[in-house]
Amino acid sequence: MLEIARYDGRNRLRGSVYLAIAMSVLAVVVIWIYPSFSDSFDDVDEELLQAYPDEVIQLFDVQTMATLEGFLAFELYIFGWTILLGLYLAYLAAGAIADDIERGRMDILLSMPISRNRTVLEKFLALGVPIVVVNVLTPIVVYVSAELVDEPLSAVDVVAVHALSVPYLFACASIGLAASVAVDRTSIAQRAALGVTFGLFMLESLLVDTEYDAVGTIAPMRYYDPNEILLNSTYDLGNVGVLVVMTVVLVAVSVAWFDRRDV
Repeated sequence: MLEIARYDGRNRLRGSVYLAIAMSVLAVVVIWIYPSFSDSFDDVDEELLQAYPDEVIQLFDVQTMATLEGFLAFELYIFGWTILLGLYLAYLAAGAIADDIERGRMDILLSMPISRNRTVLEKFLALGVPIVVVNVLTPIVVYVSAELVDEPLSAVDVVAVHALSVPYLFACASIGLAASVAVDRTSIAQRAALGVTFGLFMLESLLVDTEYDAVGTIAPMRYYDPNEILLNSTYDLGNVGVLVVMTVVLVAVSVAWFDRRDV
């Protein structure tokens, strides 16, 4: 069972480790430079935030940089996790089906006693490898690095901000999966996945607290808030449920679509 998921997962393992190392290095750099600015932030945090354009504050949901938690939320988790990793997972998933079709491997795969539904589901499950690996290694690096610069973080909050990113990243991956079954060319699927994912981020960020705020409910980014976790120790499991439902719906649509299309 799960032969496709295991095969794809093994093939993604090395890249996942490299990804985790890259994100860990980013975390180390962010934490290492924080003490150089922390004293200044204590005195001018409000003035510093006012110096940024309102659009930037709203786009990145910057709340404070006077604490390591606020600095990390802005520099690492909103930029690194919400944007970069969200886009990366959407991009990766966009090649899951389209790449096999474009290279002619899908015909061989479907000639075996494996259903189309199972193929799509197992390809999606294999994307859990990079999601899990990056969220296992990086929090250890974050916590230890904070201790080394004498700016300790709550271990529970660090674990939570990574654990709650897992359903968010799967939701982003499901956007890429939908693009992957919709078109045959990998490059088009990847561009579509990147465009939709980033467009949803912009939609949610720029429409929040406006009369069009309700439109942002379709964006996964609304349901993952590093600031709430790190600054307020608030863990909204209702948001996790919404992300799970989003993922299930998009995966189900992708499975149904691929089951009915010509390859």
